[in-house]
Amino acid sequence: MNKPDVPEIIRQQIASQSVLIYMKGSPDAPECGFSAAAIKALRAAGAEDFAFVNVLTNPSIRERLPAVSGWPTFPQLFIQGELIGGSDIVVNMAADGSLKQALASIDEAEA
Repeated sequence: MNKPDVPEIIRQQIASQSVLIYMKGSPDAPECGFSAAAIKALRAAGAEDFAFVNVLTNPSIRERLPAVSGWPTFPQLFIQGELIGGSDIVVNMAADGSLKQALASIDEAEA
């Protein structure tokens, strides 16, 4: 049986998680300011249970994710398989309330 290639692994990760952030470090110990800002915004919007991939410990994912997602930088937030964006977008969405709405739509979809 063939092992899935990295782009396929990325697509599976995105599809299998309601909320997934590809970041530098972990939610409890972000390793860059942009990742820290995105996590702070996510938590402020009410996200408590979300998946993450530390791209610093997964160099093949770090290398290939931009080609899969069409987004060049990290962090990258996905909600229900859809790319939301990077740190600036996540922070702005938290500020205007739209991130909280996007997260609330998950609860409705899973109910």
